[in-house]
Amino acid sequence: MFSLTSAADSVVAQQAKSARTRVVNLALQGGGSHGAFTWGVLDRLLEGEQIEFEGISGTSAGAMNAVVLADGLVKGGRDAARQALARFWESVASHAPINLPPANLVESPGPGSNGSLSPTLKAFMSLTRNLSPYQLNPLDLNPLRQIVTEQIDFERLRAESELKLFVAATQVRTGKLRLFRTEELSADTLLASSCLPLLHHAIEIDGEAYWDGGYSANPAVFPLFYECVSPDVIIVLLNPLTRSETPHTAEDIRDRVSELGFNSTFLREMRMIAQATEQSEQTLFPVGRLERRLREMNFHVIEAEQLMSRLAVDSKLNAHLPFITMLRDQGRIQAEMWLQGNFPSIGERSSVNLTELFS
Repeated sequence: MFSLTSAADSVVAQQAKSARTRVVNLALQGGGSHGAFTWGVLDRLLEGEQIEFEGISGTSAGAMNAVVLADGLVKGGRDAARQALARFWESVASHAPINLPPANLVESPGPGSNGSLSPTLKAFMSLTRNLSPYQLNPLDLNPLRQIVTEQIDFERLRAESELKLFVAATQVRTGKLRLFRTEELSADTLLASSCLPLLHHAIEIDGEAYWDGGYSANPAVFPLFYECVSPDVIIVLLNPLTRSETPHTAEDIRDRVSELGFNSTFLREMRMIAQATEQSEQTLFPVGRLERRLREMNFHVIEAEQLMSRLAVDSKLNAHLPFITMLRDQGRIQAEMWLQGNFPSIGERSSVNLTELFS
Protein backbone atom coordinates (compact mmCIF):
# COMPACT_ATOMS: atom_id res chain seq x y z
CA MET A 1 0.00 0.00 0.00
CA PHE A 2 1.36 3.40 -0.96
CA SER A 3 2.08 5.77 1.94
CA LEU A 4 3.39 9.28 2.40
CA THR A 5 6.24 7.84 4.45
CA SER A 6 7.39 5.53 1.65
CA ALA A 7 7.09 8.38 -0.85
CA ALA A 8 9.16 10.65 1.37
CA ASP A 9 11.77 7.94 1.84
CA SER A 10 11.95 7.55 -1.94
CA VAL A 11 12.50 11.27 -2.43
CA VAL A 12 15.23 11.32 0.21
CA ALA A 13 16.90 8.32 -1.42
CA GLN A 14 16.83 9.99 -4.84
CA GLN A 15 18.27 13.21 -3.42
CA ALA A 16 21.05 11.27 -1.67
CA LYS A 17 21.83 9.42 -4.90
CA SER A 18 21.97 12.63 -6.94
CA ALA A 19 24.28 14.17 -4.33
CA ARG A 20 26.85 11.40 -4.71
CA THR A 21 26.41 10.71 -8.45
CA ARG A 22 28.25 12.45 -11.26
CA VAL A 23 27.33 12.33 -14.96
CA VAL A 24 30.26 12.01 -17.35
CA ASN A 25 31.08 11.25 -20.97
CA LEU A 26 33.62 8.62 -21.97
CA ALA A 27 36.19 8.61 -24.77
CA LEU A 28 37.50 5.07 -25.28
CA GLN A 29 40.58 4.34 -27.36
CA GLY A 30 41.04 1.32 -29.56
CA GLY A 31 43.93 -1.07 -29.13
CA GLY A 32 42.92 -4.65 -29.84
CA SER A 33 43.08 -6.93 -26.82
CA HIS A 34 44.47 -4.01 -24.79
CA GLY A 35 40.81 -2.96 -24.72
CA ALA A 36 40.50 -5.42 -21.83
CA PHE A 37 42.12 -2.68 -19.73
CA THR A 38 39.10 -0.50 -20.58
CA TRP A 39 36.84 -3.42 -19.63
CA GLY A 40 38.38 -3.26 -16.15
CA VAL A 41 37.92 0.52 -15.96
CA LEU A 42 34.26 0.26 -16.96
CA ASP A 43 33.69 -2.65 -14.59
CA ARG A 44 34.87 -0.52 -11.68
CA LEU A 45 32.91 2.56 -12.76
CA LEU A 46 29.76 0.43 -13.02
CA GLU A 47 30.32 -1.24 -9.66
CA GLY A 48 28.91 1.60 -7.57
CA GLU A 49 26.51 4.41 -8.36
CA GLN A 50 29.04 7.24 -8.28
CA ILE A 51 29.29 7.55 -12.06
CA GLU A 52 26.57 7.69 -14.69
CA PHE A 53 27.15 8.05 -18.42
CA GLU A 54 25.61 10.43 -20.93
CA GLY A 55 27.72 9.86 -24.04
CA ILE A 56 30.43 7.40 -25.07
CA SER A 57 32.70 7.81 -28.06
CA GLY A 58 34.69 4.72 -28.99
CA THR A 59 36.94 3.34 -31.68
CA SER A 60 37.67 -0.31 -32.43
CA ALA A 61 37.97 -2.11 -29.06
CA GLY A 62 36.72 1.09 -27.44
CA ALA A 63 33.61 0.92 -29.61
CA MET A 64 33.12 -2.73 -28.68
CA ASN A 65 33.28 -1.87 -25.00
CA ALA A 66 30.90 1.07 -25.45
CA VAL A 67 28.23 -0.88 -27.34
CA VAL A 68 28.44 -3.98 -25.12
CA LEU A 69 28.07 -1.74 -22.06
CA ALA A 70 25.08 0.08 -23.58
CA ASP A 71 23.43 -3.22 -24.55
CA GLY A 72 23.85 -4.51 -20.99
CA LEU A 73 22.36 -1.34 -19.50
CA VAL A 74 19.29 -1.70 -21.71
CA LYS A 75 18.81 -5.34 -20.79
CA GLY A 76 19.26 -5.08 -17.04
CA GLY A 77 21.10 -2.06 -15.71
CA ARG A 78 24.58 -1.77 -14.27
CA ASP A 79 25.01 -5.38 -13.13
CA ALA A 80 23.87 -6.66 -16.51
CA ALA A 81 26.35 -4.30 -18.21
CA ARG A 82 29.19 -5.71 -16.11
CA GLN A 83 28.11 -9.25 -16.97
CA ALA A 84 27.85 -8.37 -20.66
CA LEU A 85 31.39 -6.99 -20.72
CA ALA A 86 32.75 -10.10 -18.98
CA ARG A 87 30.89 -12.39 -21.34
CA PHE A 88 32.14 -10.50 -24.39
CA TRP A 89 35.81 -10.59 -23.42
CA GLU A 90 35.65 -14.21 -22.29
CA SER A 91 34.16 -15.06 -25.68
CA VAL A 92 36.97 -13.18 -27.43
CA ALA A 93 39.49 -15.23 -25.44
CA SER A 94 37.71 -18.50 -26.24
CA HIS A 95 37.95 -17.78 -29.98
CA ALA A 96 41.59 -16.72 -29.88
CA PRO A 97 44.27 -18.90 -31.49
CA ILE A 98 46.48 -20.75 -29.05
CA ASN A 99 49.27 -18.59 -27.69
CA LEU A 100 51.93 -19.04 -25.02
CA PRO A 101 50.69 -17.67 -21.68
CA PRO A 102 52.61 -14.50 -20.79
CA ALA A 103 54.39 -14.17 -17.48
CA ASN A 104 52.80 -12.08 -14.73
CA LEU A 105 53.44 -8.54 -15.93
CA VAL A 106 53.03 -6.99 -12.51
CA GLU A 107 55.37 -9.26 -10.58
CA SER A 108 57.78 -10.30 -13.33
CA PRO A 109 58.51 -7.43 -15.72
CA GLY A 110 61.50 -9.20 -17.24
CA PRO A 111 61.98 -10.80 -20.68
CA GLY A 112 58.98 -12.72 -22.00
CA SER A 113 56.54 -10.76 -19.85
CA ASN A 114 55.42 -8.21 -22.43
CA GLY A 115 52.49 -10.21 -23.76
CA SER A 116 54.13 -10.70 -27.16
CA LEU A 117 52.77 -13.33 -29.52
CA SER A 118 54.29 -16.78 -29.65
CA PRO A 119 56.80 -17.50 -32.46
CA THR A 120 54.15 -19.56 -34.27
CA LEU A 121 51.65 -16.71 -34.33
CA LYS A 122 54.39 -14.24 -35.23
CA ALA A 123 55.24 -16.40 -38.23
CA PHE A 124 51.59 -16.47 -39.31
CA MET A 125 51.26 -12.69 -38.92
CA SER A 126 54.33 -12.19 -41.08
CA LEU A 127 52.30 -13.59 -43.99
CA THR A 128 50.16 -10.44 -43.94
CA ARG A 129 53.15 -8.47 -45.25
CA ASN A 130 52.86 -10.19 -48.61
CA LEU A 131 49.33 -11.61 -48.74
CA SER A 132 46.10 -9.66 -48.34
CA PRO A 133 43.17 -10.89 -46.23
CA TYR A 134 41.33 -11.53 -49.50
CA GLN A 135 43.99 -14.17 -50.19
CA LEU A 136 44.63 -15.48 -46.67
CA ASN A 137 40.97 -15.42 -45.62
CA PRO A 138 38.86 -15.47 -48.82
CA LEU A 139 35.65 -16.30 -46.91
CA ASP A 140 36.27 -13.40 -44.49
CA LEU A 141 35.84 -15.56 -41.41
CA ASN A 142 35.72 -13.29 -38.37
CA PRO A 143 34.86 -14.68 -34.90
CA LEU A 144 33.95 -11.16 -33.76
CA ARG A 145 30.95 -11.14 -36.08
CA GLN A 146 29.54 -14.24 -34.43
CA ILE A 147 30.21 -12.84 -30.96
CA VAL A 148 28.58 -9.44 -31.47
CA THR A 149 25.65 -10.92 -33.41
CA GLU A 150 24.90 -13.45 -30.68
CA GLN A 151 25.43 -11.19 -27.70
CA ILE A 152 24.15 -7.75 -28.73
CA ASP A 153 20.50 -7.00 -29.47
CA PHE A 154 21.07 -4.15 -31.90
CA GLU A 155 17.38 -3.60 -32.64
CA ARG A 156 16.58 -3.13 -28.96
CA LEU A 157 19.70 -1.06 -28.44
CA ARG A 158 18.73 1.36 -31.21
CA ALA A 159 15.20 1.67 -29.86
CA GLU A 160 15.79 1.84 -26.10
CA SER A 161 19.30 2.99 -25.25
CA GLU A 162 19.47 6.41 -23.61
CA LEU A 163 23.22 6.63 -24.12
CA LYS A 164 24.58 8.84 -26.87
CA LEU A 165 26.96 6.48 -28.65
CA PHE A 166 29.52 7.52 -31.26
CA VAL A 167 31.32 4.72 -33.09
CA ALA A 168 34.20 5.75 -35.35
CA ALA A 169 35.08 4.12 -38.67
CA THR A 170 37.27 5.27 -41.57
CA GLN A 171 35.89 5.57 -45.07
CA VAL A 172 38.38 3.75 -47.33
CA ARG A 173 37.58 5.78 -50.44
CA THR A 174 38.13 9.22 -48.88
CA GLY A 175 39.98 8.59 -45.62
CA LYS A 176 37.29 10.59 -43.83
CA LEU A 177 35.92 9.84 -40.39
CA ARG A 178 32.41 8.40 -40.25
CA LEU A 179 30.62 8.47 -36.90
CA PHE A 180 27.80 6.00 -36.41
CA ARG A 181 25.38 7.15 -33.71
CA THR A 182 23.11 5.07 -31.48
CA GLU A 183 20.23 4.89 -33.95
CA GLU A 184 22.59 3.66 -36.72
CA LEU A 185 24.36 0.87 -34.86
CA SER A 186 24.50 -2.66 -36.21
CA ALA A 187 26.92 -5.56 -36.31
CA ASP A 188 28.41 -4.11 -39.50
CA THR A 189 28.99 -0.61 -38.08
CA LEU A 190 30.68 -2.10 -35.03
CA LEU A 191 32.85 -4.41 -37.10
CA ALA A 192 33.73 -1.53 -39.42
CA SER A 193 35.17 0.36 -36.46
CA SER A 194 37.53 -2.54 -35.70
CA CYS A 195 38.39 -3.65 -39.25
CA LEU A 196 42.17 -3.97 -39.54
CA PRO A 197 42.80 -3.98 -43.31
CA LEU A 198 45.73 -6.40 -43.12
CA LEU A 199 43.57 -8.98 -41.32
CA HIS A 200 39.99 -8.51 -42.52
CA HIS A 201 38.03 -7.59 -45.61
CA ALA A 202 36.71 -4.03 -45.64
CA ILE A 203 33.20 -3.72 -44.22
CA GLU A 204 30.69 -2.37 -46.73
CA ILE A 205 27.81 -0.22 -45.46
CA ASP A 206 25.43 1.44 -47.92
CA GLY A 207 27.91 0.92 -50.74
CA GLU A 208 30.90 2.42 -48.88
CA ALA A 209 33.88 0.41 -47.65
CA TYR A 210 35.20 1.05 -44.15
CA TRP A 211 38.34 0.26 -42.19
CA ASP A 212 39.29 0.67 -38.55
CA GLY A 213 38.26 3.99 -37.01
CA GLY A 214 41.73 4.43 -35.52
CA TYR A 215 42.99 5.83 -38.82
CA SER A 216 40.69 8.86 -38.53
CA ALA A 217 39.85 9.15 -34.80
CA ASN A 218 41.07 7.17 -31.82
CA PRO A 219 38.65 8.17 -30.38
CA ALA A 220 36.67 11.18 -31.60
CA VAL A 221 36.27 13.66 -28.74
CA PHE A 222 34.38 16.45 -30.53
CA PRO A 223 30.91 14.77 -30.47
CA LEU A 224 31.11 14.65 -26.66
CA PHE A 225 31.91 18.36 -26.79
CA TYR A 226 29.13 19.40 -29.18
CA GLU A 227 26.36 16.84 -28.67
CA CYS A 228 26.41 16.14 -24.94
CA VAL A 229 25.34 18.28 -21.98
CA SER A 230 27.74 17.00 -19.33
CA PRO A 231 30.96 19.05 -19.32
CA ASP A 232 33.10 16.16 -18.06
CA VAL A 233 34.97 13.79 -20.37
CA ILE A 234 36.95 10.82 -19.06
CA ILE A 235 39.45 9.60 -21.64
CA VAL A 236 40.60 6.00 -21.23
CA LEU A 237 44.01 5.77 -22.90
CA LEU A 238 45.44 2.51 -24.22
CA ASN A 239 48.34 3.84 -26.29
CA PRO A 240 51.28 5.28 -24.35
CA LEU A 241 51.84 8.95 -25.13
CA THR A 242 55.63 8.59 -25.04
CA ARG A 243 58.24 5.96 -25.86
CA SER A 244 61.58 6.21 -24.09
CA GLU A 245 63.67 4.47 -26.75
CA THR A 246 64.17 5.08 -30.45
CA PRO A 247 63.44 1.90 -32.44
CA HIS A 248 66.30 0.51 -34.52
CA THR A 249 65.24 -2.90 -35.82
CA ALA A 250 62.99 -3.13 -38.89
CA GLU A 251 60.23 -4.77 -36.83
CA ASP A 252 60.38 -2.14 -34.07
CA ILE A 253 60.33 0.67 -36.63
CA ARG A 254 57.27 -0.82 -38.35
CA ASP A 255 55.53 -1.16 -34.99
CA ARG A 256 56.26 2.43 -34.02
CA VAL A 257 55.10 3.75 -37.41
CA SER A 258 51.84 1.84 -36.99
CA GLU A 259 51.41 3.16 -33.44
CA LEU A 260 52.01 6.75 -34.56
CA GLY A 261 49.43 6.33 -37.31
CA PHE A 262 46.76 5.29 -34.83
CA ASN A 263 47.65 8.07 -32.38
CA SER A 264 48.08 11.05 -34.69
CA THR A 265 44.47 12.12 -35.20
CA PHE A 266 43.64 11.88 -31.50
CA LEU A 267 46.75 13.83 -30.48
CA ARG A 268 45.99 16.50 -33.08
CA GLU A 269 42.41 16.88 -31.84
CA MET A 270 43.44 17.09 -28.19
CA ARG A 271 46.17 19.60 -29.01
CA MET A 272 43.61 21.80 -30.77
CA ILE A 273 41.22 21.56 -27.81
CA ALA A 274 44.03 22.42 -25.39
CA GLN A 275 45.09 25.46 -27.42
CA ALA A 276 41.50 26.67 -27.94
CA THR A 277 40.79 26.31 -24.22
CA GLU A 278 43.92 28.25 -23.35
CA GLN A 279 42.93 31.08 -25.68
CA SER A 280 39.33 31.18 -24.41
CA GLU A 281 40.58 31.60 -20.85
CA GLN A 282 42.43 34.74 -21.89
CA THR A 283 39.14 36.38 -22.85
CA LEU A 284 37.68 38.33 -19.95
CA PHE A 285 34.05 37.96 -21.03
CA PRO A 286 33.42 34.93 -23.27
CA VAL A 287 30.71 35.86 -25.75
CA GLY A 288 30.45 32.93 -28.15
CA ARG A 289 28.89 29.56 -27.39
CA LEU A 290 32.14 27.83 -28.29
CA GLU A 291 34.17 29.89 -25.82
CA ARG A 292 31.66 29.27 -23.02
CA ARG A 293 31.65 25.55 -23.73
CA LEU A 294 35.44 25.41 -23.75
CA ARG A 295 35.56 27.11 -20.37
CA GLU A 296 33.10 24.74 -18.77
CA MET A 297 34.66 21.52 -20.11
CA ASN A 298 36.52 19.28 -17.65
CA PHE A 299 38.88 16.59 -18.91
CA HIS A 300 40.09 13.54 -17.02
CA VAL A 301 42.38 10.68 -18.01
CA ILE A 302 42.56 7.08 -16.80
CA GLU A 303 45.60 5.26 -18.14
CA ALA A 304 48.46 2.93 -17.26
CA GLU A 305 51.37 4.49 -19.12
CA GLN A 306 54.04 2.44 -17.36
CA LEU A 307 52.27 -0.85 -18.05
CA MET A 308 51.31 -0.10 -21.65
CA SER A 309 54.79 1.12 -22.58
CA ARG A 310 56.15 -2.31 -21.52
CA LEU A 311 53.77 -4.25 -23.70
CA ALA A 312 54.86 -5.40 -27.14
CA VAL A 313 52.91 -3.81 -29.97
CA ASP A 314 51.89 -7.25 -31.25
CA SER A 315 50.38 -8.03 -27.84
CA LYS A 316 47.29 -6.15 -29.10
CA LEU A 317 46.57 -9.39 -30.98
CA ASN A 318 47.09 -11.57 -27.91
CA ALA A 319 43.65 -12.52 -26.60
CA HIS A 320 44.93 -15.30 -24.34
CA LEU A 321 42.68 -15.34 -21.26
CA PRO A 322 45.40 -14.81 -18.60
CA PHE A 323 46.66 -11.79 -20.55
CA ILE A 324 43.31 -10.05 -20.93
CA THR A 325 42.40 -10.92 -17.33
CA MET A 326 45.59 -9.21 -16.17
CA LEU A 327 44.68 -6.14 -18.24
CA ARG A 328 41.16 -6.10 -16.79
CA ASP A 329 42.54 -6.24 -13.26
CA GLN A 330 44.93 -3.38 -13.99
CA GLY A 331 42.05 -1.37 -15.43
CA ARG A 332 40.06 -1.85 -12.24
CA ILE A 333 43.05 -0.80 -10.15
CA GLN A 334 43.65 2.36 -12.17
CA ALA A 335 39.95 3.28 -12.11
CA GLU A 336 39.83 2.81 -8.34
CA MET A 337 42.90 4.98 -7.87
CA TRP A 338 41.42 7.63 -10.13
CA LEU A 339 38.10 7.65 -8.28
CA GLN A 340 39.81 7.97 -4.91
CA GLY A 341 41.94 10.88 -6.05
CA ASN A 342 39.73 12.71 -8.52
CA PHE A 343 36.03 12.03 -8.02
CA PRO A 344 35.42 15.42 -6.31
CA SER A 345 36.81 17.20 -9.37
CA ILE A 346 34.01 15.93 -11.63
CA GLY A 347 31.74 18.84 -12.45
CA GLU A 348 34.22 21.28 -10.92
CA ARG A 349 37.52 21.22 -12.79
CA SER A 350 39.79 19.15 -14.99
CA SER A 351 41.97 16.62 -13.19
CA VAL A 352 44.59 16.75 -15.96
CA ASN A 353 46.43 19.62 -17.62
CA LEU A 354 45.68 19.28 -21.33
CA THR A 355 48.39 21.75 -22.35
CA GLU A 356 51.10 19.83 -20.50
CA LEU A 357 49.83 16.47 -21.72
CA PHE A 358 49.12 17.17 -25.39
CA SER A 359 50.74 20.46 -26.48
